[in-house]
Amino acid sequence: MVATVAQKSTSPRPGYGQLLRTPRAWTFLLPGFAARQPFGMLTLSIVLLVQHTTGSYGAAGAVAATTGISMAVSAPLAGRLTDRHGQRAVLVPVTLLHTLSSLTLTALALAHAPLWTLFAVAVPTGATVPQIGPMVRARWSATLRKSPLMSTAAAFESVTDEFTFVVGPLLATALCTAVTPAAGLVAEASLTLVGGLLFAAQRRSQPPVIRTERTRARRESAIRVPGVQVLIVAFFGIGTVFGGMQVSLAAFTESIGRPGLNGVLYGVFAGGNMLSGIVCGAIAWQGAPHRRLLGGYTALALAASLLWMSDSVLALAGLGLLVGVCIAPALITGYTLVGDMVPAGSRTEAFTWLTGAVALGQATAVTAAGQLEDRYWAGAGFLVPMTGTLLAALTLAALRSRLTVRH
Repeated sequence: MVATVAQKSTSPRPGYGQLLRTPRAWTFLLPGFAARQPFGMLTLSIVLLVQHTTGSYGAAGAVAATTGISMAVSAPLAGRLTDRHGQRAVLVPVTLLHTLSSLTLTALALAHAPLWTLFAVAVPTGATVPQIGPMVRARWSATLRKSPLMSTAAAFESVTDEFTFVVGPLLATALCTAVTPAAGLVAEASLTLVGGLLFAAQRRSQPPVIRTERTRARRESAIRVPGVQVLIVAFFGIGTVFGGMQVSLAAFTESIGRPGLNGVLYGVFAGGNMLSGIVCGAIAWQGAPHRRLLGGYTALALAASLLWMSDSVLALAGLGLLVGVCIAPALITGYTLVGDMVPAGSRTEAFTWLTGAVALGQATAVTAAGQLEDRYWAGAGFLVPMTGTLLAALTLAALRSRLTVRH
């Protein structure tokens, strides 16, 4: 995936087995895996709970969107604080605050509290989502440095993210439909607390804090890198796919009287994403990463443009699988590019910008798709991922020169 690796070597990409034998890797991978599962559960758990208590997908989507927007706004700040003060110093307090906020939101929804109170609590719930994914990527960067395994690590992390989006929605749907509508958020808070604190306890693999002058830190902020700005737009578009799929699939399966299929259909979509990521990680790419990103993203936009025309479970499953297959290459290439674009002292911040962009896109899509589902036909929300990916693809095409990594 990294351009310099592909140019300097024609040997096969180092495998996943070699990556996982990296000393101390499992000390942060296992707790990190548990702690990042809630990221795939939070939005859908909120949608299912609030829709159950209010009867409106529009209201449910808006509350979930508030959480996503809050996370998107706060994530880069958390990333900068992490780069300056260390992961443990940031992770412990945000983990505790997120657990408290998530449980408070659950209690208010069950008590049928005024809608404005749900919005109020959704803000700290989103703002305190632990940025485990970026922290794991930063640990890989610190552990592997310039090793060829870095590109394999980027693919592995994207596969792990996609597995999160397989397990998270399935778990949230199963808990909310088979146990109680509140079970999804309760499980999300519990996993965040346990996984987050265990991850924070792994100090030996934590990246060192790079001390810089304040003016220099401001100058090297990741958002000032032009390529990062373009990637933020691309990841925002990917977020619209996740958010649009979650709401639209839930509305569609409910409209046909089979709400339990929601998690299955979303699992097919995310499963395609994960399997595609595994394949991408096993290939020793030779072409320029920014060209692969543009080609893969174009395919994603075209596939997402077909979703709104689906009128059966089988059609949605097939198209969802296709869309999922197209997402992984874009995510993997984007994360690899941003890792090469920014200095080590801003790397966590850079990763959180992309994570925040996905969350913002997801939040926007949840809101827009919820409104479309309430006002029009079941499945109208699929127009949102189509619009988001098409606009992002056009942006990538227009600004592709900014994605060239210069060494």
